[in-house]
Amino acid sequence: MDPAPLEVSRPRLPWWTLLPGWVKFVISPAVVVWLVCWLVWQAGRVVYRYPLSLALLAAGWWSYSGLGVWWVCALLVLVLTALGLWWWRHRSSFERFALRRIRTEFRRLFVYAWEWRTVMRLSELAKDKRGKEYRPTLGRVRAEGWRDVVRVRMIRGQAPEQWELHASGLAHSFGAQSCRVRVVKPARLELDFIHSDPLAFSIPVPALAEDTAGVDLRRVAIGRTEAGKPLRLQLLGTHVLTCGVSGAGKGSLLWAVACALAPAIKAGHVRMFGIDPKGGMELGQAPEVFEQVVYDNGSRAVTLLESLAQEVKRRAESYRGRRRMWTAESGDPFLLLVVDELADVIAYQTDRSLRDRATRAVQAITSQGRAPGVCVLGLLQDPRKEIIAFRHLFSTRIAMRLDEPAQVDMVLGDGVRQRGAAAHEISENTPGVAWVKEDGKREPVRARVFHVTDTHLAQLVTFLTGRTAVQSSAEVVAFPNTHQTERTGGAA
Repeated sequence: MDPAPLEVSRPRLPWWTLLPGWVKFVISPAVVVWLVCWLVWQAGRVVYRYPLSLALLAAGWWSYSGLGVWWVCALLVLVLTALGLWWWRHRSSFERFALRRIRTEFRRLFVYAWEWRTVMRLSELAKDKRGKEYRPTLGRVRAEGWRDVVRVRMIRGQAPEQWELHASGLAHSFGAQSCRVRVVKPARLELDFIHSDPLAFSIPVPALAEDTAGVDLRRVAIGRTEAGKPLRLQLLGTHVLTCGVSGAGKGSLLWAVACALAPAIKAGHVRMFGIDPKGGMELGQAPEVFEQVVYDNGSRAVTLLESLAQEVKRRAESYRGRRRMWTAESGDPFLLLVVDELADVIAYQTDRSLRDRATRAVQAITSQGRAPGVCVLGLLQDPRKEIIAFRHLFSTRIAMRLDEPAQVDMVLGDGVRQRGAAAHEISENTPGVAWVKEDGKREPVRARVFHVTDTHLAQLVTFLTGRTAVQSSAEVVAFPNTHQTERTGGAA
């Protein structure tokens, strides 16, 4: 009989069992002290992780042993009544201080700690070596309603990429819609188990500010992240590339930027230039915002691009030896170029000469315009390399709803989709939702830009020009010469 099926790992005795008896007697006090410290440490960990549950258990046991079961019921009713009044009168503080703590302790104990060992083994994230099991350690858990943030300490030899490959299985194992992996520090991960979408509803644009001091070109508020924080876009010292299919919300993004910069535009500190190859279907809604706007991709657009490229070179020469980065004290306004459909200018132009000139001008602006105070906000639908080969010159990239999973890595960078940036899964019912990735930051941010309507654009034009914006309306009139049309067979 083949002996291989009968072979098992040889049991290994702990090293301290091989020590002589007198050595064990000498080190026994130190061992006792170590065991006491270990027990105190474990008890402290339990108290730190479940303070509310332990406090309620201690209060219930004290009431039952000292006062009786009726007093326990009375105190329980009193506590529930107080919690109900708190929830009724101050719901936000109740959810922040009470409900979140209760949900956190419950989910940590009954969802994660209860199944942690089994899930780690079945997901092949735990390893066996010479009969000893090495298992990732479950750390702090924070339940925020729409997601659970789980801190994990990896075992030696593991990499975050291994967890990213098992993210989908981890989400299904713990009853979540999806799982994202974020690196906190060496050997420490945070797993975001998503349960619902906090960005399911549109976010109205805030009122226009009057003071130019509130406009920070490094932190322009254009929306809100899924964590409830403002989405701030950096314009100074970077270029922004936004990609998304038709109807993904690219228009709301560029108008949200214009609304945030409105006080500086009115004061002359910021000047916006625009190119809309679609005949002005987007930028033509509020042309007063722009210093100059072109509604095609022909010679006028190329001339505008080349003039901005010359301005970049002029500023670079004037700043030489004086400053390394544009500031308001330079006397030059900050320039923002908005190209609504960048592919129409540098890829779809049939005239090869114009296409080459436009490509050279855009490359000159994006490669040299950061320090002189010139930023390009490019929007397009097709992120393929043959469409725009210099995506690396855009430090900030935004991916709205996309068609294919491969397009996510084209826009945000290789491996970003595995870390949870599923831009191809954004619903058609949530325009404006996007993933934002900045150079130097490993993790992308999911957010939703402000929803800018025609009414907000009219208010923006009124704010900048001081006159009421007139919105065109259609008038329904009777078709002329009805009887004559009928006699000619409907031809008109």
